[in-house]
Amino acid sequence: MTDRHTPPRWLRWTLVVTAAVVACVVYGVTTATATLSLGPHEAVYDVDTDGLVVVDLGPLGTLEIDSPMPAGLGIDVTVKEIPSDLTAVGTSTTLDRLVGDLNGYLQFYDSPEVTFDAVTQALLVDAAWRAGGALVAVALAGWLGYLALGALRRRELARTLAPRTWQITTGVVLVGVVGGMLVSADPAPPRGGRQASAVFDGTALEGARITGRLAGVIDTYGGQLVALYDENEAFYDAAGENVRTEWRAWERKQAVRVQTGTQDPDDPDVVTMLIVSDLHCNTGMAGPIGEVARLSGTDVVLNAGDTTMNGTAVERVCVDAFASAVPDGVPMVVSDGNHDSTVTSSQEEANGQTILDGDVVEVEGVRILGDRDVLETRIGEGTYVARERTPAEQAADLATAACDDGDVDLLLIHTPPVGNEALESGCVPFQVSGHTHRRAGPEQIGGGLRYVSASTAGAESGQATVGPLRGTAEMTLLRFDPDERRMLDLQVISVSPAGEVIVGDREGIPAVVPPVGLLEVPAPEDAEGAVPAPGDAPPSPEDPEDPEPTATADG
Repeated sequence: MTDRHTPPRWLRWTLVVTAAVVACVVYGVTTATATLSLGPHEAVYDVDTDGLVVVDLGPLGTLEIDSPMPAGLGIDVTVKEIPSDLTAVGTSTTLDRLVGDLNGYLQFYDSPEVTFDAVTQALLVDAAWRAGGALVAVALAGWLGYLALGALRRRELARTLAPRTWQITTGVVLVGVVGGMLVSADPAPPRGGRQASAVFDGTALEGARITGRLAGVIDTYGGQLVALYDENEAFYDAAGENVRTEWRAWERKQAVRVQTGTQDPDDPDVVTMLIVSDLHCNTGMAGPIGEVARLSGTDVVLNAGDTTMNGTAVERVCVDAFASAVPDGVPMVVSDGNHDSTVTSSQEEANGQTILDGDVVEVEGVRILGDRDVLETRIGEGTYVARERTPAEQAADLATAACDDGDVDLLLIHTPPVGNEALESGCVPFQVSGHTHRRAGPEQIGGGLRYVSASTAGAESGQATVGPLRGTAEMTLLRFDPDERRMLDLQVISVSPAGEVIVGDREGIPAVVPPVGLLEVPAPEDAEGAVPAPGDAPPSPEDPEDPEPTATADG
C-alpha cells in the first residue's frame, strides 16, 4: 500500500529533472567566458559572483564598476595585447600604429554600450552551451546509473526514497536558497574603499573606480576625454534630431505635391533601399543612419563596404554598432571593401547580414550580385592583393556571373571600376559602389548605369573618423519597382560638419541609351541597294577596353 504522503511518480520525476536543469543552468552561467575586444585590445571576459565588472590592465591598475548583471553576478576582464594579426603585413611606422590604437580607445569610450551588448550576448551563448553540455552529461550519467542499478535495485531505492520526497526536496530547496543568497548578496565594497572617479560622471562609465598608475592618468587627463565624449554625443544627438526634423519637412512637401497632382502617391510595392558606404568605424553615424532607415520605411540596407578601418577582430564594435542601428527585420546586404577583411565578413554574418561573395542573392525581391574587394588596405602598409584573383579577373568573373544568371537587378561592389565589364556586357542594368568617398552618377557605362556613393562617415583623406564629422556624410535612398524591374529614383540625405541635415528631393533614374555598338544594324547582304532610314546608325568600331580597375590606399 502506498503512503498517502508519497507524491505520485510523475511529480517525483518532475522534481528530479527540474533540479538537474537548475543546477546545469547555474553552472553554465557562473562559468561562462568569452574572448572579444576592449578598445584596440583582445580581452577575456569571465563571469564571477563578486557583483563587479573588473578590468585588469596589468601594471597600469584596474577599472571597476558595479555590475549591471542580476543576482550579484560580475565579470572579470583580462586585457591582452593589441593583436598584430592583420596589421603586421609589412614595415609600418610606430606612429601609424599608435594612431590606430588611439582610435580604438576612443571608439570604445564613444560607445561602450555596444561592447557591453556584444559581451553580454557572447556570454549568454557560452552559458547556454555550457548548461546544455552539463545537462547532457547529467542525463547520460543518470541513464547509465539507471541501467546499472537494475530493476530490482531501482524498486528498492524507490520504496526507500519516495516517502521522503518532500524532505529531500526541502533540503535541495534550502541548499539552492542559501547558495542563491550567497551569490546574489550585496557585493563587498570596492577594494580599499576607493571612491568613484568623478571624471566619469554623466557618462556610460559613471561610478567607475580606478586603481594604480591609471588612476593618476585618468584624474589628470580624464576631463579632456569626457569633454570629447560630451562633444561627440551632443553632435550626433543633434544630427539625429535634425534628420527627423528635415524628413518631416520633406514629407510635408511631398504631401502637397500629391494633393496638387504634380506627383503620384507612393506605390506600396516599391522596394526602398538605403545605401551606406565607407563608414570607417564612425559609430556616431549609427544613430542618423537608423533614423533615415526608420523614417523612410527602408526595406533593404546596401552596405558598399569599408565598414572598418583595418579589418581586425577588435573592430567588431564597429560592425555591431551599425548592425544595431538597422531596424529589426530589415536585411543588410554587404559588399566588403579594401579596409575590411574575412574577419569583418564573419562578424557581419554573426549579425545576420548577407555577405556577397560572387553569387546572386535575392533580397526583398531584388536580385543582387556582388563580391568583396580582392584588395586589402592596411594603415601604414598600403594596398595589396589579398585573394587569388586580381581586380581585372574579378571584373571578368562578375560579368560572366551576371550574364549566366540573366536576371540581375543590381551589382553591389566596393570599387567602381570592378563593375565596368559587367555594365558594358549589358547584363547589369544598375551598379552601386563606394570607395572614392565622393558621390558620382548615375552615369551610363556600356549597357548599364553606375552610381557611386559618398562616404557615410564624412571620411576625409588623412583625417580620423572618430568624433564629430570632418566632412559631409551622405547616404542615399534608392527605390526599385519590382514589377517593371527597374530603378525608379534616388534621394540623397547629407549631414554636414556643422550638423546641418539636407534631405534632397527624389531624382529620377535616367533611361539607358543603347550604346552605338549595340544598336541593330542591317547586315550588308540584307540591305544591298537600300538607303539607310533616318536615325539608322552605321556600324562603329568596338570601344577600347577600360584600364584595369585599381584601388588606392586612401579609399
